[in-house]
Amino acid sequence: MEFLHRHIEALIFCAPSPLGTEEIGKCLTEMFEAEVPKEHIQKAIEELKEKYDSDDFSFALENLGGGFQFLTKPAYQTSISILLKQQSQKRLSTAQLETLSIIAYKQPVTKGDIEQIRGVNSDYSVQKLLDKELVEVKGKSDGIGRPLLFGTSSKFMEYFGINSIQDLPQPKDFSQPDDNQIGEERE
Repeated sequence: MEFLHRHIEALIFCAPSPLGTEEIGKCLTEMFEAEVPKEHIQKAIEELKEKYDSDDFSFALENLGGGFQFLTKPAYQTSISILLKQQSQKRLSTAQLETLSIIAYKQPVTKGDIEQIRGVNSDYSVQKLLDKELVEVKGKSDGIGRPLLFGTSSKFMEYFGINSIQDLPQPKDFSQPDDNQIGEERE
């Protein structure tokens, strides 16, 4: 029965949101090619809850949102808040966001093209985006001096939660003033 605990533990651990017993049962049934009784799954989950309630672990198995999920225990809230504060300081600046949006929509693009659009030097922003692995060198241009071409990386897709560049919001068509007007016109 211990093998069942480990499989359930792995499923709950890797699930991005609370995992219900039905989903767990479907996964186990497909894996073992046999129906796993719901009572066995519930018993294994209860035993896992007891295991993680001990002081040996900094997280617990919680029942929420119609499923089960591993969550950090409240005693470690201070440590986590420090980490989150440090990570929030790694956010993108306005200049970096501007540069990244130009690269995302115009890629592959040279640094000269970025600077022409922004109207300012973009060396620092491009370098920071490269450091954060949100953009990458896609090759060299055929233009004079063969400048580097920049484009977005797979980490960019992950960071913004999209699957492809086509998922980016499309600029509105500004030629239709009715769509971009607020309120009513007075005569």
